[in-house]
Amino acid sequence: MNIRSLISFTLLLLMLGLVQIFFLKNLALFGQAFGFLYVLGILVLPSSIRTVPLLIIAFFLGLTLDVFYETIGMHAAAATAIAFVRPLWLKATSLTGGYDEAETPSLPEIGIGRFISYAFPLVFLYSLVFFTADQWGTGGLVGILSKSLFSSIFTTLLVILVQLLFFKRRRGI
Repeated sequence: MNIRSLISFTLLLLMLGLVQIFFLKNLALFGQAFGFLYVLGILVLPSSIRTVPLLIIAFFLGLTLDVFYETIGMHAAAATAIAFVRPLWLKATSLTGGYDEAETPSLPEIGIGRFISYAFPLVFLYSLVFFTADQWGTGGLVGILSKSLFSSIFTTLLVILVQLLFFKRRRGI
């Protein structure tokens, strides 16, 4: 990763974090669907990034949000969980040749179908870890699963919308 792409990914993470803190903090659709747009920053990091730096980036991004949300490590745990699973999931969802090391797994790069099959399970894992920690012992399994499912759908739609609006198109979608 060169210095220019490092700066652009740093700015992307900063902007997504600010949007999450200032605009999406109190947004909940029907009390069930919460938007975790900052997860996009973890999802679109280059596939060449190694696991340990990815874990560190995800942990500190989640911890920063925990400070503003006052959630005592729930964002950090969920973000670290998807950062841990992401390299394995990239290999599992790749085509026979695998992902190009220079490729970022983003919507303009890999297309809508592959992006949804890559992103939705990771977003669902994020939501499942987050809401399990949030409702530990009080919400019941049905509450955790419903919030996780609806938040995953809402977050995935937000992630797709942001990429369609703001990311450069490189191939037909």
